[in-house]
Amino acid sequence: MIKISKIIVILLFFPLFASAAGVIDLIDAASGIVSEVLIPLAFALALFYFFWGVAKYIRTSAGDEKGAEEGKKIMIWGIVGLFVAFSIWGIITFIQSELGIPEVENPAIPRDIITTKIY
Repeated sequence: MIKISKIIVILLFFPLFASAAGVIDLIDAASGIVSEVLIPLAFALALFYFFWGVAKYIRTSAGDEKGAEEGKKIMIWGIVGLFVAFSIWGIITFIQSELGIPEVENPAIPRDIITTKIY
């Protein structure tokens, strides 16, 4: 069973290594995925969690002390999540700058260059 799982893992990652991309290209791709997808997703989830706590606190603070305390805890963990996401973003940016990994640039959007002037 272990041999089958090893073969499946190798077959899944083989196209990645069989391409003409070198190790540097793979590092750039991984860096792009982290900085363009995972970090904004972490920020969004932490911010959503914080505002969920705010809504829960406002909704239950009128009469339910236990619900209000739970809302406060959710807000605190949302702030902690934002701090962690910001810290990870800073660490990754620092590592990229120290290793000389270029920042991922968004591709240019093709536009129609023809402009007409009407006088």
